[in-house]
Amino acid sequence: MESGRKRDLHRQHRHPACAAAVPEVQDPPKPFLKWAGGKRRLLPKFEELYPHELKNHKIKNYFEPFLGSGAVFFHIAQNYRIDNAYLYDINEELILAYQVVQRDVHKLITELDKYEKSYLKLNRGERSTYYYGLRWKFNRQRHYIDFSTYSDRWIKRAAQIIFLNKTCYNGLYRVNSYGDFNTAAGDYNNPRICDPANLIKVSAYLKMAEIRKSSFDNMEDHVKHNSFVYFDPPYRPISKSSFTAYSAARFDDNEQIKLSNVFSRLHDKGIRLMLSNSDPKNVDPNDDFFDDLYSGFNIHRVPVPRFINSRADRRGCISEIIITNYKHPA
Repeated sequence: MESGRKRDLHRQHRHPACAAAVPEVQDPPKPFLKWAGGKRRLLPKFEELYPHELKNHKIKNYFEPFLGSGAVFFHIAQNYRIDNAYLYDINEELILAYQVVQRDVHKLITELDKYEKSYLKLNRGERSTYYYGLRWKFNRQRHYIDFSTYSDRWIKRAAQIIFLNKTCYNGLYRVNSYGDFNTAAGDYNNPRICDPANLIKVSAYLKMAEIRKSSFDNMEDHVKHNSFVYFDPPYRPISKSSFTAYSAARFDDNEQIKLSNVFSRLHDKGIRLMLSNSDPKNVDPNDDFFDDLYSGFNIHRVPVPRFINSRADRRGCISEIIITNYKHPA
């Protein structure tokens, strides 16, 4: 039987914009942003590896310091009885979008509806012009946004973020060294820019969460004893062409080492931990970078599809690693 909390979250109201009705039988919430390295395809494996304390409701708090698409949070929030979630990321644009969905979802839907109607009535050439014009405006306005104080200006910016995410090439959020979003326009026939039913469900689940800009090393002192922490950092490149530019700040091997130290210190405090990353052994079987960093912990290697590549013939299955610090059922 569905829990009372789930029933309450599923009682959503239809928003007049976008002309999309919320169905009687609701699908679970799904990430409202595309994000490189999203974990939706790994969720069945993650579920096998979650700590048994999560399944027994002994874990009350969930921490995710590299938020991205939030796929793991949404999966855990829907299927397990956590009381609180703490969702952090260093990307201030991402955090802005999440806070708007959490606090002003109906106003956001109204803004997205305008973009969807304007964009879909254009031909392909006009769409490209529209996209690059809005991208230019988005980058210029960044210097006038106060990312530290919530305001109505955040709603319009969140709508721009979602529009660009849904219409850019491969749904890839990429910035240059100046912090400007520079992904090229995508070529979609009928992109779903405004999805009110899902946004309303997402907003309901985000009500339990504290959402803020923070680096992974600033959250360490806030993790409570009965917590589960999932780390999904920018992946260590396995080739020179690997994508890593999620933000203007680069996540290099020194950051990976710093993260492993945080992982070890939280382990010493008895916190349940899971971490995912690329597997350097895809390219070099002798590359023991992560095996050495996380020696003494459980390292699982799992095959996953790889879709974000400019060449379709280079999209296939590769191995990724999942690291945990607790015992698993036999």
